[in-house]
Amino acid sequence: MMSDASSQKVRRKHPVLKVAGSFLVALAIAIIVLVFVWQWDWFVPLINRKASAALHRPVSIAHLHVSPGLRTSVTVDDLKISQPEGFEKEKADFASAKSLTVKVDVWRYLTGRGLFIPVIRMDTPRGEIISLMNGRNNYTFGDTSKDNQSASSSSTTTLPDLGEIDIQNADIHLVLAQLKTDMHVLVHTTPAQANQKGNVVVDLKGRYAQAPINGHIVGGALLSLTKPAEPYPIDGRIANGPTYVTLKGTVDDPLHFKGTKLALHFAGPDMSLLYGLTGVPVPHTPAYSITGNLGYSENAIRFQKFEGRMGSSDIGGDINVNPHLKPPFVEAALHSRSVDLADLGGFIGAKTGEAKKTAPPSKSVLPDQKINVPKLNAVNAHVTYHGDHIRNKDLPLDNIDTEFDVKDGAIDLKHLTFATGSGKISAAATLEPTKNEQFRTKFRLDISRLPLSQIMKATDTFKGEGTIGGHVTLTSTGNSVASLVANGDGGTTLVLDRGGDVTALLPDLLGLKLGSAVLSALGIPNRSRLECLVADMPLDSGILKTKSLLLQTETTRTTGTGTVNFHNDTLDYAVTTRSIHPQILSLPGAVHIFGPLSGPNILPGAELVGRVAASVGLGFLFPPAALIPTIQLGVGEGSACERAVREANTNPAAGIAPGGTTGGGASSVPHPSKAASSGKPAKRLTPAQVKKAWAQKTNPK
Repeated sequence: MMSDASSQKVRRKHPVLKVAGSFLVALAIAIIVLVFVWQWDWFVPLINRKASAALHRPVSIAHLHVSPGLRTSVTVDDLKISQPEGFEKEKADFASAKSLTVKVDVWRYLTGRGLFIPVIRMDTPRGEIISLMNGRNNYTFGDTSKDNQSASSSSTTTLPDLGEIDIQNADIHLVLAQLKTDMHVLVHTTPAQANQKGNVVVDLKGRYAQAPINGHIVGGALLSLTKPAEPYPIDGRIANGPTYVTLKGTVDDPLHFKGTKLALHFAGPDMSLLYGLTGVPVPHTPAYSITGNLGYSENAIRFQKFEGRMGSSDIGGDINVNPHLKPPFVEAALHSRSVDLADLGGFIGAKTGEAKKTAPPSKSVLPDQKINVPKLNAVNAHVTYHGDHIRNKDLPLDNIDTEFDVKDGAIDLKHLTFATGSGKISAAATLEPTKNEQFRTKFRLDISRLPLSQIMKATDTFKGEGTIGGHVTLTSTGNSVASLVANGDGGTTLVLDRGGDVTALLPDLLGLKLGSAVLSALGIPNRSRLECLVADMPLDSGILKTKSLLLQTETTRTTGTGTVNFHNDTLDYAVTTRSIHPQILSLPGAVHIFGPLSGPNILPGAELVGRVAASVGLGFLFPPAALIPTIQLGVGEGSACERAVREANTNPAAGIAPGGTTGGGASSVPHPSKAASSGKPAKRLTPAQVKKAWAQKTNPK
């Protein structure tokens, strides 16, 4: 039998057990009831508050669904992220989605095998991305400096392992004022099929860089983005206005863009239109079609071994862009096997490509296309270019070689060289930007041993030999070739040392297309052998004056006086031709050339008119007497050419004496930043020395 003490002890424990049992029953009942009445939506207000604080804009979800387990699934319905402060007037939300589902492998994470997200599913996501003209946007979250720091450190962060990514009916609307863009990016994924993974499909519609854009891009499954061992395929086609771009190939590591095997093709009417797509400014060009290999390294995006056509020229080379620098740095090594200089006109401001079609007619005879300062500031660049063979009907040069830098909006033309038979034409220049988008410019052109036969090839009329040498200098401020010349100081000094055919030479040298009518009016016979040419013409505030203009053939001597005004592109010139030897049937005298450079007027001077009138009058009275006014006794061979050459060497308008540029000596082009602005005159020769040297040149044995 149980003792009384024992029985009392049992009786004391019984109420405790009874209370504990009641608690457990109540807890079980509460759990069962909670299971039936539990709603994850109770957490919705908390989630809305936390998300709104984190994103600095109102965030709301309508419902929250959670399926706990080893693979926990979380779904939110009717996700809405409103516009931030300053963009409240926008009708659409910053972002929204009918539903967003994420599954997480909890067990794998707890066992230390990393984060695995087997499913991400988005149904009808929408986005409204806006950037205003003043630079403000709705997609910057919080402190941008912190964002930049986190972005730089995120490059070393390991991304989670992804499984299926399902996006349906995504529509991202981009409105970017500075890029003049209003376009929709439509995205959806295709399901995986037997032995074939799904794809992500992106379509572009709207306007980009003020031009219509249509694009269709197909990529591999999104989960492949995190698997470098699996090459990620890309096949895209984009039409931006008249510009057409295709990209096809694979990328081994898409997130870091490594191991690229991509063929990139550009085609369009004008390379300058690529600026909106690439951010790299290119001058106006004729129609082009180019294909090359797109690659990527840690420091540069590379467009390598590209080949194609630009106008009637071929073009190829390599372009490397370092996008990490501000501004980006572009290094281009370009070449052509055969080039037409007209295709390169955009690099000096001439209108080519679309610019030539859309630009109003120019009133200037010189290129007046303005240099775009903001575009120049968009990149720094080092460019080299070599053309093996030049095709040009007016000046059949041999080849072209150039190198220039663009840094902080300044242009440094190290050299631009044309080979011309035994001679060359070389230019160097610096253009420093000013506050009002002008350029302080120093320019120098050297002409060394330029064979006259090279100039005259296009006319098929040349007989004889001759070489030209000299210099052109310019110091100015402007923003186009036309404005630089109109505002400039400097000069031109050219000398010809041996003969040639003058039929088409004079108009070419003056830059005027006056035709054979002018030559006939000057009294210069066709196919005359040119013995001497001196052009020494200073440029003073945009007005080209004449210190000396002498052209002497075997039968005539022509001199010129007057000015060419580049402010209004007009000229006022008088050219006089005299016979060297006594001649009959010659009507000498001044010919006035005046008016616009594009179409000047040509009138005979008073002496020529008087001689013609006298000849006609005497012809009525006594026909043989009509020959009297046409008899010219001649000026004699004299020393006019000697004096002109001596003066050109002693005090040249260009500031640099011709020196040996017309003979055996080579002419180099000191860089404008290293050369004196005025140059040093050649050593003064005595008249006898000049006469002797010139006689040897003009009368070779």
